[in-house]
Formats: sequence, structure tokens, C-alpha cells
Amino acid sequence: MDHISMEMLSFLLGAGFVAAFIDSVVGGGGLISMPALLMTGLPPNIVLGTNKLASICCSSTSSISFLRSGKMDLGLVKYLFPLSLIGSILGAYTVRLIPPEFLKPLVVVMLVLVAIYTVFKKDWGDKSTYKGIDKRVGILGGCAAFILGFYDGFFGPGAGSFLIFVFLMLGFDFVVAAGNAKALNLASNLGAVATFLLADSVNYVYGISMGIAMIIGAIVGSRFAISKGAAYVKPLFISVTTFLIGKQLWDVLH
Repeated sequence: MDHISMEMLSFLLGAGFVAAFIDSVVGGGGLISMPALLMTGLPPNIVLGTNKLASICCSSTSSISFLRSGKMDLGLVKYLFPLSLIGSILGAYTVRLIPPEFLKPLVVVMLVLVAIYTVFKKDWGDKSTYKGIDKRVGILGGCAAFILGFYDGFFGPGAGSFLIFVFLMLGFDFVVAAGNAKALNLASNLGAVATFLLADSVNYVYGISMGIAMIIGAIVGSRFAISKGAAYVKPLFISVTTFLIGKQLWDVLH
């Protein structure tokens, strides 16, 4: 078992809690957990796998919270879950063959468009206008689940925000969109971590330590989202998306 200092353990526990709180509400927790794990000195490929192991604790906990509170559309999610799972397995396998750097400029552009659209569409996500599964929902939801599952396994930053954006486009309110997104995040995390485990690219000590804190952060975060509603979730979504844009711009420019 790898040696871990109390200082590093405390740091990972704190980072895990904050990352999971944010991620369970609006996505983007990787903004905190990935840099935290990089500070441990782990190689980048091990960081990716370890982050996915910890993230499973977050996505499974928050998915259960949203589901139990009735803030998840299980009728739709059950069809999209396997598509996200398969996409992430392919993505995690591909990242071992192709460096993900070429995606960064595209991600920045897409996040900027998501942020602008969300800011200017004033009442978007306040109330649900979702009418059930039809051809548009099936095609858009299915394509998004597979593509974003692949993206999450391959690269990751902003996947939760993109998923929420897609569910908002389908007519869900912000809280149910967040619940649906967490279920698909769980699928993509499962697919990716299985691939990383097979490639022996996971540090169990760091991953499980951070994962324990993420369980607590996810419980607190999902309860916050469910109790406060769209009035609080929407500004947090815009804030996290803006931070994601800044982080990706910084990475591209440096």
C-alpha cells in the first residue's frame, strides 16, 4: 500500500468534498479534483484513472439522492445509460492512443457558447417543458449520451455541464437536468474506470481517500440543489462554466 502523509490526505479529503459538492449540483468537479491529484506527483495517466475511481463515489451518491427525491427522469435515463457507458469505454481506450490536447480549443469554444446561451435565455430551466420521449428526444439524447460518454472517458472537463445543457434543451428544469446528467456521469465513470483498471492506471489509496470525501460532498451538494431549485443552481452553473472556460483557455495558451 502506497505511503500517504497526513497533510496530503487532508488536502485530498478537502478537495474531494468541494469537488463533489460542485459536481453533484452543476458538474465541473474535475476542475478541483484533477489538479489536486496532479499535486500528489502521480503521472498524468494514473491521475486520469484515479480521478475516475474517486468520481464514481460522487456520481453514484448524487444519482441516488436525485433519484430518491424524484428529480431524475428514469424513463429516459434507462435508455441513455448504456450508450454513455459504451461511449466512455471507447473514449478511455482511445486516450491511450491519442493525446487529448487537440480537443482543448474546441472545448473552450463549446463552453463559451453554452455559457452565453444560458445567460441570455433568461427563464431557461426554471420550469420543465419536457413532454416525454419522442423522435427528437431519442435522437438528440442518444447521440449526446454516446458522444459525451466518449468525451468523458477520453478527456472529461465540462462533460457534466454539457450533459446538463443537453437535458435543458430537451425541456427539463435545471434540477432534473442535473439529476439526469449525474446518472449519465455515473455510466461514463464506470466505463472509464473499468478501462483504466484493466490498464493498471489507478492509484487505489488516493482514489479511495478522495472518494470517501466525495460521498459526503455529493450528499450535501445534491440536497442543496434539490432544496434550493433553479434559482440557485442556474447562477452556479454559469459560474462553474465560466471557470471551466478560463481553465481550458489557460491550458491552451500555456
